Amino acid sequence: MVADLLVAVAAAGSAGVVYLAAAVRVVKQYERGVLFRLGRVSGDVRAPGLNLVIPFVDRLQKVNMQIVTMPVPAQEGITRDNVTVRVDAVVYFRVVDATSALVKVEDYKFAVSQMAQTSLRSIIGKSDLDDLLSDREKLNQGLELMIDSPAVGWGIQVDRVEIKDVSLPDTMKRSMARQAEADRERRARIINADAELQASKKLAEAAQQMADTPTALQLRLLQTVMAVAAEKNSTLVLPIPVELLHFLERGGRPSPADQDRGPAPGHTDGGPERHTGGTPPLPLTETGDSLPVTGTGDTLPVTDTGGSPQLPVTGTDGTPQVP
Repeated sequence: MVADLLVAVAAAGSAGVVYLAAAVRVVKQYERGVLFRLGRVSGDVRAPGLNLVIPFVDRLQKVNMQIVTMPVPAQEGITRDNVTVRVDAVVYFRVVDATSALVKVEDYKFAVSQMAQTSLRSIIGKSDLDDLLSDREKLNQGLELMIDSPAVGWGIQVDRVEIKDVSLPDTMKRSMARQAEADRERRARIINADAELQASKKLAEAAQQMADTPTALQLRLLQTVMAVAAEKNSTLVLPIPVELLHFLERGGRPSPADQDRGPAPGHTDGGPERHTGGTPPLPLTETGDSLPVTGTGDTLPVTDTGGSPQLPVTGTDGTPQVP
């Protein structure tokens, strides 16, 4: 009798342990439990910790409440300015209503993924290429709003959407590289021209200062010679001032005052001479030629030193002139 009682107690205890093991559910801190009793949602969402359910009647389904990072596959589309691009993104979302996430949508992760892909295609078609490359913050906000609007009804909250990469065709990359190179060259030329303008103004001021103080030019020349000599070159370049060249050029030809002044006594160098009366001198020619006489239409023959005497010359009044 006692043995039968002990066997019954042991059997009841074993059954209780099995029942308790089947009824106990543990919900982790980052999870929430939704209880389905005979297929219907029963009670509130179960909090983290130890929870008891009725075996074979209740079914406790756990929902992860952590932020989910979901990559969006690269989507190919045509921008508003007719450029074919491939854009991929990443979506950060989390479940805020565990019951809605299980009841209102079959698979909330798959639903968010499909919604992100379609929204990304729509954003590509509405944007220009420059906006995709430079104004991504605005596009991220628009993409987040497009995904978050339907996801709110599923108990999903979209925290952030980021466009990761924009892939361009090779031809477009080369065109953009040429454009960037041309723009940089334009800016370099503008900067160089501005530098030349400022340098020319400073040089003009320096030239004016040196013109007021000629000694400064000599000091500058000596500094240049010292700078060239410090390089230990075999060739020494010595610049010649422009004023020295002008001085040498003026010294090679007679001044206007010397041309107007008459020749010195005994001057027979064949240079330009004038008589005291202002008449041009007689040109010196070889022997046997004739010399013109000013004021008459006659000519005067020229002979050697020991030749025959010169012929008389008729003057302006018609009377013979004896040499």
